[in-house]
Amino acid sequence: MFKKIYFFVPIFLISLIVFGIISPINTLSNDISHKVLRLHILANSDSKADQEIKLKVKDNLLKDTAYIFENCNSLDESITTAKSNIDLFQKSAERTLKNCNSNYSIKIYVDNEFFDIREYEDFTLPSGNYNTIKIVIGEGKGHNWWCVMYPSVCISACTDDFDKVLTKEEKKMITSKKYIPKFKMLEIVNKLKNKIKS
Repeated sequence: MFKKIYFFVPIFLISLIVFGIISPINTLSNDISHKVLRLHILANSDSKADQEIKLKVKDNLLKDTAYIFENCNSLDESITTAKSNIDLFQKSAERTLKNCNSNYSIKIYVDNEFFDIREYEDFTLPSGNYNTIKIVIGEGKGHNWWCVMYPSVCISACTDDFDKVLTKEEKKMITSKKYIPKFKMLEIVNKLKNKIKS
């Protein structure tokens, strides 16, 4: 009897500690994931040539489509704008592939997907379900390049653009390195939840 108590008490205490840490982070993470639009470009493979093609697609895509999100004032507006400009993304990517003498196919769609914790230059996005513009080159089996299209952090490379949609607390959370361990804990919890659901 006492052995069982000694076994479960530490587990119970650890659970309380983890929940105490994760709960507020989870709330803020959910808020953040509902305020940004991500862009993900998946390379055909991890070969050097395919990764170079991916980066060229990225560079030209940002040049060709940067302006379309300038007047967006909400996530919903940015999603609508992205969906109505799929052809623009498609033509830009296809033109780049043609210039690279590549016959890879291009698939582009706007969807809501689960992503692991990701670091990008001066900020880190926690794991969670995000709206994203997804561009798949060929088989899409290579490492992907990603950034945030709304607000336009992709274009400006400045985290100040997050001020447009995030609270001070939310911005502090994604730009401070001290939150990364908590994000990793949250990621583990989210993955467990997804496994239970499936």
